[in-house]
Amino acid sequence: MTGSTQVCVPHEVRIPSGDAWLYGDLAMPPRFAGVVLFAHGSGSGRHSARNRQVAHALQEAGIATLLFDLLTAQEEQVDLHTREHRFDIPLLTRRMQDATAWAASQRDLRNAPIGYFGASTGSAAALIAAARLGDRIAAVVSRGGRPDLAGAAALAAVTAPTLLIVGGADHGVIELNEEAFKRLQCEKRIEIVPGATHLFEERGTLEAVQDLAASWFSAHMARAEHTT
Repeated sequence: MTGSTQVCVPHEVRIPSGDAWLYGDLAMPPRFAGVVLFAHGSGSGRHSARNRQVAHALQEAGIATLLFDLLTAQEEQVDLHTREHRFDIPLLTRRMQDATAWAASQRDLRNAPIGYFGASTGSAAALIAAARLGDRIAAVVSRGGRPDLAGAAALAAVTAPTLLIVGGADHGVIELNEEAFKRLQCEKRIEIVPGATHLFEERGTLEAVQDLAASWFSAHMARAEHTT
């Protein structure tokens, strides 16, 4: 399925999760091939410039995107001081699963393949959710992630094709990704972006992430035509 060069304007959505509401931005290009949910990293949310840039690239490739806040505004305020929520992987995983259920219930997304794009601690939540949801998840991409925090059992249980992207200068995190990569039993690939540090702020490095992610999701999402 080919992408569209038209401007894709996102609209705000509210996603129920337990007794909380999570706010997100859903963008659906014409004739999209699937939808990618973003699991943001520590101290980040749907307004992250880096993830919005990646989301825009996916939209241009004909893939819908859902960027949403894994934490409520109140939880974010607490987390700024205590950091207690950003490493609460069970909480983040439940939120990923609830957002996935919400997306699957939407008329325009009901039959769309679902992918996950995780960053930092969000990668662990995305991988655990993918392990639990099995074939419902078409593909996973991790950028500068902490897949090791998902745990050995969850990593071994992931069935969705998984791409780990790590910065070549992100020392320590490279090794953690390599160890997690060994535990994955699904179709998998690891890509080291030369010269990139943890946030991929160096010239051209985030563009490399965009290209890798768009190719991975496009290759693994079902090609069935559907209308929005």
